[in-house]
Amino acid sequence: MSLNVLGSELRPCSLDPLTGFYRDGCCNTGGDDVGVHVVCAEMTEKFLEFSAGRGNDLITPMPGYGFNGLKAGDRWCLCASRWKEAFDAGVAPPVYLEGTHMGALEYASLAELQEHRAEDKP
Repeated sequence: MSLNVLGSELRPCSLDPLTGFYRDGCCNTGGDDVGVHVVCAEMTEKFLEFSAGRGNDLITPMPGYGFNGLKAGDRWCLCASRWKEAFDAGVAPPVYLEGTHMGALEYASLAELQEHRAEDKP
């Protein structure tokens, strides 16, 4: 069982769009996840533009990879280092703590993540 940053069982991040390094809807990680996709974040226009400006375009669909592109309001498992970079730049998207893997704490403090806590949604 994977744990979230609050120490309880990791909850799903998003099934639509289907997220996660393993495309299981959860921000699980493992040795093959070199990007450490563990932060369950709710996309914002500012963050999506920031990410694209850093070379990671999450907006444009890539059908060959089964990726339809993201829009504001979508939840997605982000690389912990990119979320922290966005935090430091003042454009971090809200975080769904229950869906954020405890591995995120190697990149950001619980206080930083809590500062950007997203509202629960079904």
